[in-house]
Amino acid sequence: MNNKEKISTELKNFCENIEKCFQGNEQNQDALFRKILSGFSPDFKMINGDGNPITLTMLSEWLPTVFGKFPDRKVQIENIEIHHSDHHGLATYTEIQITEGIANKRKASAVFLFSEEKALWFHLIETWI
Repeated sequence: MNNKEKISTELKNFCENIEKCFQGNEQNQDALFRKILSGFSPDFKMINGDGNPITLTMLSEWLPTVFGKFPDRKVQIENIEIHHSDHHGLATYTEIQITEGIANKRKASAVFLFSEEKALWFHLIETWI
């Protein structure tokens, strides 16, 4: 798998798994949390749509609070652009979360670091649209 495919795969997997988390459709929520968090660098940081900094520890503590909280939420991304070097990549995209017919959108840019197997989330900045 080339580096562009690694980023694309990680984006797809994250959307699928965070949607499962929101919907609460997985029997083994700890396994789902491990699957989600395995895609992140230990040094991961983000700035959320409200401008607040979030660390990987904070993200891992947040996941159980939203498990099953939004049974009909759908998560999708569009307008994906990926650029990369041999060691890292940048993806820009629009994330759309639809809950009870209401869509929340955000523009995002994410830096990924590459391992042999996959792309790891390193830094993410989100801005509400």
